[in-house]
Amino acid sequence: MTYTPVKLTFEQYLDYEDGTDNRYELLDGELIPMPPESEENGWIADWLRDEFTQLIKRRLIKVNRYELQVLGKTQNRFPDLVVLQEEHLELTRKRQTITLDMPPPQLVVEVVSPYRSKKDDNYQRDYIDKVHQYQERGIR
Repeated sequence: MTYTPVKLTFEQYLDYEDGTDNRYELLDGELIPMPPESEENGWIADWLRDEFTQLIKRRLIKVNRYELQVLGKTQNRFPDLVVLQEEHLELTRKRQTITLDMPPPQLVVEVVSPYRSKKDDNYQRDYIDKVHQYQERGIR
């Protein structure tokens, strides 16, 4: 017997619930579990939030909580820090996902993983793929 995974659309992904707190990226219609953030990554994101609160309303700055729908093979990302627009507070009341039909956030920040070379998967993901996806969403 062979197993053929079901390919999810983004709308089906939004409705998906497995009864856990796991976060997933949707890659070519398949759910890819996201590992938990490292202590250092979380500390850096929290520090940046604290610095940004000197310039921006704190309630607009979200650390490791918001998901962003993007275009590409991977259809969603979980930035380490997101600076929302005011209207996002109402638009994301039920689910902390900024979809393509919503305005882009003011800013997203990725605390990047170390990499060994430009051929490293982390480098491709963090410095190429995510940057292009965020630019396509109109995020400065």
